[in-house]
Amino acid sequence: MEGIEFGALADLWWRSLQSVTGRSVSVPDPQVLFLSLVEELVAGLESEHFDASVGVRIGSALVVAGLVDPDVPSTSAQVLYRLAERSADQETGPRLAALLAAIGQGYEAELQRRRPGQHADETAVWEADRAADERFRAVFDNAAIAIAIGDTDGTLLDVNRGLADIIGVPIETLRGISVYDFAHPQDRDGIRSLVYEKLVPTGEGTVKLEQRIRRADGSFGWASFAITFVKGADGQGDYLLAVGEDVTEQHRMREELHWQARHDPLTGLPNRRHLIDRIDTMIVDAHDGDRAGLCFIDIDRFKHVNDRYGHGTGDQILTAVAARLQESVRGTGCLVARIGGDEFVALVPPPASDHRVATVANSLVEALVDPIAVGDRRLHMSISIGAVVTTVAGADAESLLDAADTGLYRAKADGKGRWVLHILDTDQTRGTQPVP
Repeated sequence: MEGIEFGALADLWWRSLQSVTGRSVSVPDPQVLFLSLVEELVAGLESEHFDASVGVRIGSALVVAGLVDPDVPSTSAQVLYRLAERSADQETGPRLAALLAAIGQGYEAELQRRRPGQHADETAVWEADRAADERFRAVFDNAAIAIAIGDTDGTLLDVNRGLADIIGVPIETLRGISVYDFAHPQDRDGIRSLVYEKLVPTGEGTVKLEQRIRRADGSFGWASFAITFVKGADGQGDYLLAVGEDVTEQHRMREELHWQARHDPLTGLPNRRHLIDRIDTMIVDAHDGDRAGLCFIDIDRFKHVNDRYGHGTGDQILTAVAARLQESVRGTGCLVARIGGDEFVALVPPPASDHRVATVANSLVEALVDPIAVGDRRLHMSISIGAVVTTVAGADAESLLDAADTGLYRAKADGKGRWVLHILDTDQTRGTQPVP
């Protein structure tokens, strides 16, 4: 972790604990002990296979060192959270939260093992045990992140306010219910597979998931969770510790960026990248004999419109043409994309006979029969189309577009407002006259 000096952090941790446990506490080689604990914590944070039990061992080590005070877990958390504040890795925060919670658990478990009769200062340990539990409860309940503890069957044993706020219900309504009760129905099988087929059988480790979560009002948001398997201590059962946060806004922003990367900002139509992805998927999914069609569309005399009326008018023309083209194939399963300038492509998915593609081409041409109103002007526009029909299996997206583009030049060579259909399998060509 860049910018973090482990020796300085270890020294700060030791001095902070001295202030709450009393300077009379004697810890042999405290600098060595706390530096090793910091390094172990960082190794746990950066491990490829995250394991929150690292925190349990650190919490136990604090008690073994004689640092017995109810403020030890919370003071440690305040110092160690600097690791998240100075890290650019988005995974550090949830991981560190899980480790800090585990430090509290390890601290409590070690105190339990040192009940009266097993420690020289049995009264102090017993009182610290009770107080530490109360302090851990306060931290658990008021943490800004969502924390849940569940059994290995998926039943929630305890939750904090952070999780209740995400869902929008009181805390007490979540205790005792299954995690599936607020998961989206389509996500439940994935959760079972990830947690109860991979995490629980191994009895260790952490899994991460991002899932839809049902709110009290019936809407669905998104939450990200790191779920850690924790082995029970002193005869207690194993359990799952989940640490999460509401990522609905981040998910919305990712979806918006994904949409923007695949759509034309002016017309809102799919762009070339989207079209290529769709064709590639179609090719992968194709069966022998499946045929598809492509209509390469160009607006006739569009440069003349731009030169005479300006680019503002040109943009309005492009927007209007895009809307008409899309409307003309609505309900047919065809995709209309703008691939640049005044060029559009209509994809006709399988089954695409030459008759079907010809019908689509006619519909596209006829969509421009009526003039387009731009301000007080009514401009008559037309399009030319080069279309291809070919088998899909083993095809190449760019080659199909090139073939359709070649057909477009043939259409324009014969005049405007025409379409030319080329059937690649048989090398046949068909065409139409301009629409009157």
